[in-house]
Amino acid sequence: MDTKLKIYPDAEQAHLQQLLAAWRAASQKIVFTNGCFDIVHLGHIDYLEKAKLKGDKLVVGLNSDASVRRLKGESRPIISEYPRARMLAAFVFVDAVIIFQEDTPLSLIKSIQPDILTKGDDYTPENIVGADFVIDKGGKVETIALVKGYATSQIIAKIKEQG
Repeated sequence: MDTKLKIYPDAEQAHLQQLLAAWRAASQKIVFTNGCFDIVHLGHIDYLEKAKLKGDKLVVGLNSDASVRRLKGESRPIISEYPRARMLAAFVFVDAVIIFQEDTPLSLIKSIQPDILTKGDDYTPENIVGADFVIDKGGKVETIALVKGYATSQIIAKIKEQG
């Protein structure tokens, strides 16, 4: 099985499901997180590194361009979905990236059935989409401390200010 292929459009999950099954058969803990990851910055990198440390394999759900527009407005994303996915997949600590179309990753979480679900500490566990599902399946939900001063909206504001 090709373990180098790391980007999976949500319509083509067969290979990802095979990979997940192989990881489970090897008793590896699967961590899942998600986000827009528009203009990848130090805060994203730090967060993803810390998420990977929670288990053995890190799967990142990436909001599609249409999903980002619905969540963030018509001016977003700055970087389209394929380059965002390629950047995330290039990180050694990311094992798979899957682009999803919905506003939330709930159906993706149900499909992946991660052992650990993570989000930044700007969320509380009870406000994390899919937390109930993961806990009901015997998994854990954890928040990760975010690096202060790094946010895509701050970077965009700074660019506009200087432009």
